Amino acid sequence: MKRLTLLLLGLALGVSATAGAQGLTMQMSNGWAFTFGGNVNAFWVFTSRDSGPQGPKLSNSSIRTGLLPAFATFDAKGKEGGLNLGIHIGFAPQIQNGGNAHDQFGANIDMRQVYLTIGFKDGSQILAGRELGLFDRQNILNDMTLFGVGAVGALNAQGGGTTLGRIGYGYLYPNFNAQVTYSSAAKNQVQFSVGLFQPSVIPAGGAGSPAFSVTSIPRVEVEVVGRPKMSGNSKLMIWVGGEWQTLKRSAAIDSSASAVGVTGGVKLDVSEFSVVASYYFGSGIGGVSAAAGNTGGLGFATTAFAGDGTGRKFDGGIGQVSYKAGAKTSVGASWGFTRQKAAGTSSSDGSDAVLAQWSSYTGGIYHQWTKSLKLVAEYTREVNGRAGQSNQNIGAVGFMLFF
Repeated sequence: MKRLTLLLLGLALGVSATAGAQGLTMQMSNGWAFTFGGNVNAFWVFTSRDSGPQGPKLSNSSIRTGLLPAFATFDAKGKEGGLNLGIHIGFAPQIQNGGNAHDQFGANIDMRQVYLTIGFKDGSQILAGRELGLFDRQNILNDMTLFGVGAVGALNAQGGGTTLGRIGYGYLYPNFNAQVTYSSAAKNQVQFSVGLFQPSVIPAGGAGSPAFSVTSIPRVEVEVVGRPKMSGNSKLMIWVGGEWQTLKRSAAIDSSASAVGVTGGVKLDVSEFSVVASYYFGSGIGGVSAAAGNTGGLGFATTAFAGDGTGRKFDGGIGQVSYKAGAKTSVGASWGFTRQKAAGTSSSDGSDAVLAQWSSYTGGIYHQWTKSLKLVAEYTREVNGRAGQSNQNIGAVGFMLFF
């Protein structure tokens, strides 16, 4: 119905329109092109929680969206004054109601993407608006659970929103943030991006973590991606990135802190095998969700700093291997962890010992049934190393349809 509506709109406006398997594109008479595309996915997720700190053994079923939300994306592109101009708007709803018995109170429309792009003759561009952050971006984009479910969080089996994949179980969530980012040409063997981002405030959390609510300057994030030439059909991608932000507790308190992080990874494709490894570390860049036990990005931190304002340390990484078992099917296995440490011997924490660690193990089968339709089956074991949390098993099967 949506494609039919857009096609009729195109005819009414006197423009040409084409409908393909991966979206509908209309060529406007003024030289601009309009494209509509996206995906819808639905998974049956079965969670079995071990008996332990959270109570007796418990199982739960949910029909829900996976790590990717559904997406409805609108693009418009044109050329003026030698510049390649564009806008992108992406709606990202979920199918589940977040535990509600009626209506759609929990099926939120997540406005993740609203940005413009200015492209130059050399292939470089400026992006301004809300889009995925740079720090840990490649870590999540190369995670196989991006097309599945992965972890769900210790108390999130019936929750609204997406699942976690490996967010908090191997990397921090880049989040979709307001930004102005410059990127060199993607065609280059080495591409770099640097951006100024809406700064994040740090709410007060447990264990004496103070709040930092004054942000005088934007957060800075950078990313460098290299794609060295390889022999035959082999491919190699290497990436490094970083972020830095300074914060103050309040205008009345002359107490500042810095949040800084470094990340990197590699993806190697050889024959039918693909191997991914990534790692991140930093100070004051992560935080613990009291409900789910996972770590998010800088803006989610609730225990990122000790009581004296010293940043607690976080690190994590993933290892992943996948194999193409035929033209349309791939199987994969991955492991990842995230650790929260004390702030160090110079802080009120007293040491930099590990305070908690979360890890998960995932095996998955991903079958491309048609050009647009993907079938997914996954199993994940969550090991939640925080006091008061139980481990659990997650099984998921579902469909992903891209258009």
